[in-house]
This record gives sequence, C-alpha cells and structure tokens, in this order.
Amino acid sequence: QVQLVESGGGSVQAGGSLRLSCAASGPAYSSVSMGWFRQAPGKEREGVAVINTRADSTYYALSVKGRFTISQDNAKNTVYLQMNSLKPEDSAVYYCAAGKFWSLVPSEYNYWGQGTLVTVSS
Repeated sequence: QVQLVESGGGSVQAGGSLRLSCAASGPAYSSVSMGWFRQAPGKEREGVAVINTRADSTYYALSVKGRFTISQDNAKNTVYLQMNSLKPEDSAVYYCAAGKFWSLVPSEYNYWGQGTLVTVSS
C-alpha cells in the first residue's frame, strides 16, 4: 500500500524557519521524483521543490529558491523541506508527492500525502 505521511507544519512568524518531513512507504519510496507542493486558499496547487531520488538533483520554484532546501534520507525513505526566511505568502497547505518524472507540475505525480498546514504571520 502506498503511503506518504507529512509532518512538521505549524505557525511561525515571518523570517522564521520550519522543516517539513515526508515519510514514504510502499511503491512511493521507489519513485524517481519526490516533491513538495503547496496550495493556498483560492489558489491552484503549485510546485515548490523536487528531488530526483536517483541522482539527488534538485529543482526549485523561483519564489522559494535560496530560501528552501529539499533533501532526502534514503535510509529512512524520507524527504525533507527546510524552509528559511519564511514570508506570509508562503502560508499554504504543503503536500508531499511521488512520481515518475522530475517535474514541478502537480499532474505528473501519482502519489500524494494528506498535507500539512504552514502559517506564516507578519
């Protein structure tokens, strides 16, 4: 059974940091690409950061580049998103996803977690 479980969301003031974790089990952990996406109220889901689990290559949305870092721990089948210098516009539900293609496009991903809420206050 495929399962992605996110944790680490919460509330933080602008300029603060949070680290999200995504523990994968089942076929999800063998996927080529794992990524973090977010969806704010009234907005479409957007890609934030992705990692190629084979090559350890990463790719970021311009809005988070230089502030967010995606990484993986293969021994734990876990992907992380370190978020620094958070801004109010980073507030959203953050989702972990796994798929075959290294892409920031949500429709390219087959497996999704339940989401974790991040709230950044000014």
